[in-house]
Amino acid sequence: MKQQQQQGLVGEKRRVVVVGGGVAGSLVAKYLQFNADVTLVDPKEYFEITWASLRPMVEPSFGEKLVINHKDYLTNGRIVTSSVTNITDSDVLTAEGRLIPYDYIVIASGHKDPLPQTKTERLDQFKAENDKITSAQSILIVGGGPTGVELAGEIAVDYPDKKITLVHKGSRLLEFIGLKAAEKTLKWLRSKNVDVKLEQYVDLSSISDGGKTYQTSSGETIEADCVFVCTGKPLSSAWLKDTILKDNLDEHGRLMVDGNLRVKGRENIFAIGDITDIHEMKQGYLAQEHASVAAKNIKLSMAGGKESKMATYKASSSGLAIVSLGRKEAVAQFPFTTMIGCIPGVMKSRDLFVGKTRKKMGLEA
Repeated sequence: MKQQQQQGLVGEKRRVVVVGGGVAGSLVAKYLQFNADVTLVDPKEYFEITWASLRPMVEPSFGEKLVINHKDYLTNGRIVTSSVTNITDSDVLTAEGRLIPYDYIVIASGHKDPLPQTKTERLDQFKAENDKITSAQSILIVGGGPTGVELAGEIAVDYPDKKITLVHKGSRLLEFIGLKAAEKTLKWLRSKNVDVKLEQYVDLSSISDGGKTYQTSSGETIEADCVFVCTGKPLSSAWLKDTILKDNLDEHGRLMVDGNLRVKGRENIFAIGDITDIHEMKQGYLAQEHASVAAKNIKLSMAGGKESKMATYKASSSGLAIVSLGRKEAVAQFPFTTMIGCIPGVMKSRDLFVGKTRKKMGLEA
């Protein structure tokens, strides 16, 4: 009788709730869907390959490949299109008041980025942004991080006659990587006639759809038909301050995790992706590694495996980073050298790792 009860318990699938459908959350849900009763909770109906989301602004049809409905890869899981407002010791509460019980949670809510709910709406958004670029003679880009630099590169290569101005408050571009890479990038942008203004900022409150004249902090006037704000997005962690995990947030609003990617002090709650306090560059390929480690450890735990056998995630210290510069070129920082041009461009810029990521999601490249 006891043996039958144990077999019954083994036969029951554990309930895993994944909060957030970005690269980390989507991948961990896919990895676990045939081992557990998986529920993915995400405000939108799709997963987006975010590091490729600037290309559709100059080539809208490219968006079809990088915006993937959750149902296309999560064929054996449940999808709840909503945001999460609370977590208790037993349930997840959605914005609509729905209670979802769990045995394990994976929090992968990433950054706050208000996007349309459906794939169709997102593709329409890409088309609208492309229309803005096509019809404009002059374009202002605010922010010289990877997003601002890559957008400037995409537009400069596809629309060489456009007047592009990039304003960045820092003393150099791409502050998350080394100085050599930043200097090479600045030289490349200026060779494409992009007017780069460093150590200046634009009052974002003065930006409106109708405005065409902008003032920088140095008093310069910039004429622009359209503007794209490419400054950093806040973490999507404010909602956690009223949950059982409120004491697990650091001073920056990130979830503190152990080496197994569990929230510290919690055996059944994991956190992956940008929401974690792991000291490394926040990049898509690392978020995919987080998903792999978390999935392995949840599978091990569900099977009753020893904690000592859990996979350990080691923060990346390689400094590897590749920033695309249009369709054929890129700047790449490797551990021992920095390169710019077509060689790193072959690595990333041609399809922005979209084919490789789609294969990882079990889809045609």
